[in-house]
Amino acid sequence: MADRPRVTTELSRDLSLFHITMMGLGMMIGAGVFIGIGNSLQRAGPGGLLLTFALNGVIAIFTAMSFAELSSAIPRAGGAYNFARIGFGRGTSFLAGWMEWFASSVAGSLYAVVFATYVLEFFVRLGFLEWLPIPVEIARKILAFSVASVFLYVNYRGASETGKIGAFFTLGQTLFVAAIAALGVVTAIRDPARLQNFQPFLPMGWSALLVTMGFIYVAFEGFEVIAQAGDEAVDPKRNLPKAMLYSVMIVTLTYVGVSFATVVAVKAGTPGVEGAPWAWIGSFGDTGFGQAVSQLMPAPFLGYLVVTLAVIFSSTSALNATIYSATRSSYALGRDRMLSPAFAKISRRRKTPWVALLATGAIVLTVATLLPTTDVASSASIMFLALFLMVNVCVIKIRLNMGDELSYGFLMPLFPLFPVAAMICQAVLAVWLVHMSLVAWIVAPLWILGGLAFYHLYAKSRAVATEDEIHVLEEQSAGEGDEYRIMVAVANPENALSLVRTTYALCGAKEARVELLHMVPVPDQVPLSDADRYMVEGREAIAETMLYLAPSFPLSSTIRYCRNVGRGIVSAVREKRVNLLIMGWHGGRHSRRFTLGSTVDPVIERAPCSVVILKNVRDQKFKHVLAAVAGGENSAFALEVGSILADREEGDLTAFTVVPEDREAFDVDEYVERYLDRLVLPRHRVRTRRARARRIEPALTAEIENPDEDYDLVVLGCTRDPYVHRFVRESVPERVAAACAKPLVMVQASGGLRSWIKRWL
Repeated sequence: MADRPRVTTELSRDLSLFHITMMGLGMMIGAGVFIGIGNSLQRAGPGGLLLTFALNGVIAIFTAMSFAELSSAIPRAGGAYNFARIGFGRGTSFLAGWMEWFASSVAGSLYAVVFATYVLEFFVRLGFLEWLPIPVEIARKILAFSVASVFLYVNYRGASETGKIGAFFTLGQTLFVAAIAALGVVTAIRDPARLQNFQPFLPMGWSALLVTMGFIYVAFEGFEVIAQAGDEAVDPKRNLPKAMLYSVMIVTLTYVGVSFATVVAVKAGTPGVEGAPWAWIGSFGDTGFGQAVSQLMPAPFLGYLVVTLAVIFSSTSALNATIYSATRSSYALGRDRMLSPAFAKISRRRKTPWVALLATGAIVLTVATLLPTTDVASSASIMFLALFLMVNVCVIKIRLNMGDELSYGFLMPLFPLFPVAAMICQAVLAVWLVHMSLVAWIVAPLWILGGLAFYHLYAKSRAVATEDEIHVLEEQSAGEGDEYRIMVAVANPENALSLVRTTYALCGAKEARVELLHMVPVPDQVPLSDADRYMVEGREAIAETMLYLAPSFPLSSTIRYCRNVGRGIVSAVREKRVNLLIMGWHGGRHSRRFTLGSTVDPVIERAPCSVVILKNVRDQKFKHVLAAVAGGENSAFALEVGSILADREEGDLTAFTVVPEDREAFDVDEYVERYLDRLVLPRHRVRTRRARARRIEPALTAEIENPDEDYDLVVLGCTRDPYVHRFVRESVPERVAAACAKPLVMVQASGGLRSWIKRWL
């Protein structure tokens, strides 16, 4: 097994909160205004233009919160690639990094083209380009190529230079765009009749709004570049989330203001303006915004000048940020050997990943000179929509599966409402984009398919391990089978022997095949190549267990490493499609964060199968078994397990319930009759007892310790509450289990939608 290679030269940590906020703003306030406004007016009308930016801003906030949460916990260069690597593993993470690299590069190409389009338009209007020996279209391509080359060099100079230059251009663009928005408001106040330009509000209907929202979405992806700055930002756990949320809120307000100014800029009846003013502006397409602002200013020349200066600042700052983002994505892929290790090479002098920058530059320059503007923008939007959808899935899975492992600097409110809402919206917008550009729906899937092929042919076999992954160290299989699957998590030889009798009884009742699992406790500071030193006890434990179980049941074994034992167990359960998990519990928790312990709590919460937790259960016969029941599937499973573990010849089972004084009596006899077919004991050896009390816990504890009954095994069903909720208030089963000195079994039944979600998420 390969360990992560040691990096001798690291990226420099020079970017402050101001720098990374400006970087995010710089990536957003660009083509969204200058290319998107004219096209959106043409497609969706004046109200559609405002709603396009406002609603996209809401969706962007939802996804920005996902990025903010994950970046605060995993602040490393790579952004979505890192999130997918931890959430879903190598294949998905490669695809995320591959899409992020291409999407940011294509966005950079778009900004270079926007720069060239508006600058040349300005000089053409002034009559300064009559001497050109080549067509303006070719000149546009040459200028786009040139400006992209300049900012590739700026990025090569280093993160500090990138941040400072980007901040300068971003401040300039923000001031220009904000000034246009303010001028539009003043114009509407002085001449309220211009508000009639918003009639009709949605002339093309709501479906047109979906098209323009998808097309414009590329203008809201600036928070993604902030996630790339994890290795270069100062205090990233605090500053990355702040910068992401600040930038999205600022840019949304700016976009809405500028959209309003564009619609009211042209007065109805102005010479040369035919039809509705918004339709006239939209007829210019890519340059519609410039036409509108020229009408807003006292003199057309002044309007063209303001627009051109705004374009220069906006498109170049966005170009600078996208090159930075794309370079860090490919650098992260090279760092983990998903791409050639050359991509991870860092200039000793500049502290920048220069090979990754060269590869990014090749994409930026190629796309800028070959594809039309609309197709470039649509391709970037599709890729970002797919990428952000993936990140929203990652934030849910990582919070549920690793929330107890990571140290968060920011947690979104109302989880998981926002990522789920964002995923639905992003899927709809991506599909609707086919109405804007069919070419984009050809280019984007081709890049994704190419990435999948590259991963399977190259990256899959070369990727290095990370400390967050689950590693299979040894595995022995008894072959495939359709039997009921029981997994036994063994820690050491003593633990293994105490699980044998219980496992044997449950396997016999279910006619099951057995999977033995040992999670190797490798300390964090020890490299994985030294894991063999920590596998001795695990091998002994599995060997001891196999001596007893192998003659009677099909038996497989696996030894694995994971930084978090609970996550490793749940992952093995999912992979092996286990029906029942058996594990031991020492009875302590060692932390107030958990009710049963840092391993048991996550397993109970996340395992997609039935779970049996054993405390103080030794190799002995149980003659008097108590099963606490209160209705529901967990109580039924407690009855079933209790009847299986009771001695077949002499054992009996007592179904006991406590009825609070303020509730109706629970018919425990009817409950037992309902589930009698699941019990292995005859009916006459299954008793029922009930107690009415003000509080459940003291009554249940008193019954467990009742000397007249002399119970030698107690079976309890787990609570249905999530363990993060139980952290605030422990439930009765957990408190009783922690205090009980007798042999005890806690059970949780699987089944239904809840278990399906656990298995697949």
